[in-house]
Amino acid sequence: MTGSDRPLRLGTRGSPLALAQARMTVEALRARFGWARDAIETVVVQTSGDRIQDRALAEIGGKALWTKELDRALAAGEIDFAVHSMKDVETVRPDAIRIAAMLPRADVRDKLIGTESFAALPADPVVGTSSPRRAAQVRRLRPDARIILFRGNVATRLGKLAAGEAHATLLAAAGLDRLERSEVGAIIPLDTMLPAPSQGAVGIETLSGNAAMLDLLGAINDADTFDCVMAERGVLRGLGGTCHSPIAALGVLDGSAIHLRAEILSADGQETVAGEARIARGDMEAAEALGRVLLDRASPALRALFEA
Repeated sequence: MTGSDRPLRLGTRGSPLALAQARMTVEALRARFGWARDAIETVVVQTSGDRIQDRALAEIGGKALWTKELDRALAAGEIDFAVHSMKDVETVRPDAIRIAAMLPRADVRDKLIGTESFAALPADPVVGTSSPRRAAQVRRLRPDARIILFRGNVATRLGKLAAGEAHATLLAAAGLDRLERSEVGAIIPLDTMLPAPSQGAVGIETLSGNAAMLDLLGAINDADTFDCVMAERGVLRGLGGTCHSPIAALGVLDGSAIHLRAEILSADGQETVAGEARIARGDMEAAEALGRVLLDRASPALRALFEA
């Protein structure tokens, strides 16, 4: 067992993908420590982001809609740790909560569902997505595209596509893989569509003052994933980016350093400012500096997206 008189309580959203990621976390801890199956209890917490499906996140509170209820449960002592898709975790977290670990990262790329390529879409295609980043990148590739809101879990979005609401949609390859739906969609090369910061990464948080839990989670932390994802989050800090802002970033290990690429886009995709840097692992100042460089090179209109 865990050395406690009760199971550890892992908080998670209730979507099929969130539950799959919670199971991954539980299995990582059990494998590391040799715990029995009843050593960890999974506690499902419904979030505002799950309840509200008819509006874009940017209109109703941003990424905090995925985290605030789990944060409250942590603060109230109802759970001991929480699991998140890292791309859904807002850039600035409360001081009382710490990102303690990340699991090994999965495929960072996006997939196009409904057609084999952007070129194969018909004229004036309808593409469903709730991501400002994906919407801008699609408009860059296909200026004739009309973007409509697609929210909900993977099954919901695939159902909307099957019902003919759009010609195509986009999903993260990592999520499809974790749901054992790897056959769905066509991989989009990184040179065509750079992913969202933290895409493909699963993060685990606990209270900053919970030393015992921090030690346990540190034992399953994948340092390579952690350092690359934190570098991408550093770019976000440098940009002051929000859910309103089309931002892409990817850090990849390059020897003992990280090769960090990032881009910001106008909503219509017609302006893209891209940059890259080779930074030391853990050098958050350098990562933030890349974000500021992108802003400095942007037009006043694009820069205004990040100042709103």
